[in-house]
Amino acid sequence: MKRRADREPGYVLHTYPYKETSLIVEAFTRRYGRVAMLARGARRPRSAMRGVLLSFQPLRLTWSGATELGTLIAAEWSGGVAPLAGLGLMCGFYVNELVLRLLPRDDPHEALFDFYTESLNELSAGAEQGPALRRFEKRLLAELGYAPLLERDAAARPIDPERRYVYEPERGPRMMQSATPAERPVDPGHGLLSGDVVVSGQTLLDVAHDEYGRPETRDEARSLMRALIGQRLHGQVLHTRAVLLALNDL
Repeated sequence: MKRRADREPGYVLHTYPYKETSLIVEAFTRRYGRVAMLARGARRPRSAMRGVLLSFQPLRLTWSGATELGTLIAAEWSGGVAPLAGLGLMCGFYVNELVLRLLPRDDPHEALFDFYTESLNELSAGAEQGPALRRFEKRLLAELGYAPLLERDAAARPIDPERRYVYEPERGPRMMQSATPAERPVDPGHGLLSGDVVVSGQTLLDVAHDEYGRPETRDEARSLMRALIGQRLHGQVLHTRAVLLALNDL
């Protein structure tokens, strides 16, 4: 069945050259989720779409199609945000790559779309990048049905902020036997498996409430989210994550 969307709010996630003058556009839209469209002639110098199909700018997209690849009919700029620059720009590319890799096509997530918009606005306004990324990562996992367990452990007991936990991506946090705050075991003798992360109970509670004032919380939350997202990627490599790690360990 052929479908048509008119002036749908959306963002360009990525574009790929197609033949000599066209583009394949991967977009994130509010009511249709992630969609792929063929923008015929978009690379021609006089194309009306040439200067519009830019990442991180709110657009109104019109397309139609009966297959997984629709045909983009029009793209209109719909207001704007300050351009991302520097580390903020790399963070934007990272967020886009997360959506591309983890969100199935044609799977609407209107709340995630709105949060994506808020995240871009944060980054363009110069907000601290690490907390902005952690908030988006957590929301994305929750929208996909993999909300991290943060306020109770794997045995359904309330998290103790004074204790340390081994976070197993498949099960959640389990309390360590030792309560020494500085203890960070990394060898198999402590029962850690590949993908497990050691975090404090305070970090888990801070992440649950999006509070990243503590340096320890920022460091441990980064490792925790990296492990949880890595599990969902099933071995795929996030290229922008590698760049961010090299630049600023975000």
